[in-house]
Amino acid sequence: MACKMRKQVFFLWWFGMAAQLCFLLGVSAKKTSFRRNIREINSSLIHFPFTVNTRHHKQVVIDNGIVSVKLANPKGYVIGISYSGIDNLLDTKLKENNRGYVDVVWNKTGKEANTFQRFHYMAISDTRQRNMPTTKDRSTGKTLAYPEAVRITRPSNPRFMGEVDDKYQYSTENQDNTLHGWITKDSKATVGIWTITPSNEFRNCGPIKQDLTSHLGPTFLNMFMSTHYAGKNVAMSFGQGETYKKVFGPFYTYLNSASSDAQFRSLWSDAVQQRSKEVQSWPYVFPQSKDFIPPNQRGTVAGCFEIQDRFVAIEGSQPAVNAYIGLALPGDAGSWQEESKGYQFWTRTDENGHFAITNIVPGKYNLYGWVHGFIGDYKYEAIITITPGCAITLDSLVYIPPRNGPTLWEIGIPDRSAAEFYIPYPQPRLRNNLYKNDDKEKFRQYGLWARYSDLYPLNDLVYTVGVSDYRKDWFFAHVSRSIGNTYQPTTWQIIFELQNNTLRGGDYTLQLALASASGAEVQVRLNDPGAYSPLFTTGLIGDDNAIARHGNHGLYWFYTINIPSSHLVKGTNTIYLRQARAASPFVGVMYDYIRLESPAPLCASLCM
Repeated sequence: MACKMRKQVFFLWWFGMAAQLCFLLGVSAKKTSFRRNIREINSSLIHFPFTVNTRHHKQVVIDNGIVSVKLANPKGYVIGISYSGIDNLLDTKLKENNRGYVDVVWNKTGKEANTFQRFHYMAISDTRQRNMPTTKDRSTGKTLAYPEAVRITRPSNPRFMGEVDDKYQYSTENQDNTLHGWITKDSKATVGIWTITPSNEFRNCGPIKQDLTSHLGPTFLNMFMSTHYAGKNVAMSFGQGETYKKVFGPFYTYLNSASSDAQFRSLWSDAVQQRSKEVQSWPYVFPQSKDFIPPNQRGTVAGCFEIQDRFVAIEGSQPAVNAYIGLALPGDAGSWQEESKGYQFWTRTDENGHFAITNIVPGKYNLYGWVHGFIGDYKYEAIITITPGCAITLDSLVYIPPRNGPTLWEIGIPDRSAAEFYIPYPQPRLRNNLYKNDDKEKFRQYGLWARYSDLYPLNDLVYTVGVSDYRKDWFFAHVSRSIGNTYQPTTWQIIFELQNNTLRGGDYTLQLALASASGAEVQVRLNDPGAYSPLFTTGLIGDDNAIARHGNHGLYWFYTINIPSSHLVKGTNTIYLRQARAASPFVGVMYDYIRLESPAPLCASLCM
């Protein structure tokens, strides 16, 4: 029997220097600090007539008889949401400024409150859904390597015994961060509350940047921008006289209800359908602000993206299939991944390399891209100026990825992540049961950095080309080794053979792509691990904390390293990759892809 739904919705349209919208459902999260006044709030209940009540001089109440939203005046805090017979879905035991709010995080203060939780079931995606522990379970647990991670030791429900609760375990890439929320099975009603973000154009650092979603509290966040999985250098900073303007949102807060507790999961399916409607309706036409650009004032850029690698396909270029291509503020190739001030508009190419980027806010942009299976970043050199209503068609765009010669060997897949490498299971006492049988999401388990020391207690990783399998033999993160209460640098080896027919004069090339770096330094030596000066060093790089925050990637780093043939010998050669920093267990890098190229054949160089 189909579930009968009662549903009603409201928009909250926030703009200004807002970092996130946070709803606290039933109990506070350990958060908050510096608050910013909201300059303007435009709330609109749709589908049904509504009233706005301002009789209480410190509150504004928007009500249509089904959903009632109470806002603090003039601060703009969301202090109450009434729906389906429940007086307030938010935690009434907390202060008004600590229930639902726009918050610029400055520092962390306050204590977690141990109050009754109405919401227990969290849903982030079709597969990432679960009943959650309570805040009391957290407060009585054991804090682990950082405050956000707690091992539950005295649970209210035995099924949570020994689990780790950590909000970073529920992070999602911007491109997928469109819907998440909570469901309550209550004696009064079975209710879902969701945040739907139909466009990520206003989020920072591009489509694959990761950020927080819902987590224990119960809390759900709408993150507009943050430094998570990227580092402090992506935070907005402005020089004297420098100005930017960007609208954060609108986004959609959606409530629905089911006729029985047994059908509570159908609320997720209903929210998914509503998300599709909102995506199709973007950009919205109802906002009255001159700063929100309506659809008829936006532009379009279309074209065909191709790739040309003479050592992969000799005859010209090939379609760049399922490639990422997008517009961001003008900058260097790849600069979009550290850009927070402007809008970004991204799409994927089809099987023929065709693309169309739609609903672009007028302004000046560079066009950027990258292709799965190929290294490096593409940039279209000309500035693209979007004017109201324009439709720009570009000529065929050809990306020539970095390449100096044919491939001798390679490790990994150039996809900007460490997902293909060996990701261990967590220690049994540090698991999150949501990912217990999920190999795809296994990297989200707590403490995987420490498993390197378990697997390599005395000697470091050795990878033999032609024998080893990177899916089993290449640890996903190059981290330090734990020795008691201290940490020491680690050196990985890549052993490979060069015979007479492959050892040639000229420069060889090592292409080194990193998927993440956190306070790390990778030094490259060849055939002499004790050489005082490395052949190459990255220097100190990275602040993305992806290792500690359960990511399989942070920011992308790419290096082309020349290796004179005089450094190589006929027979066995060894490349030593030393991660020379060891300040903490979270210091290290994730490799994306490594390739050794031989010098290009003379005819290939002359014929191109």
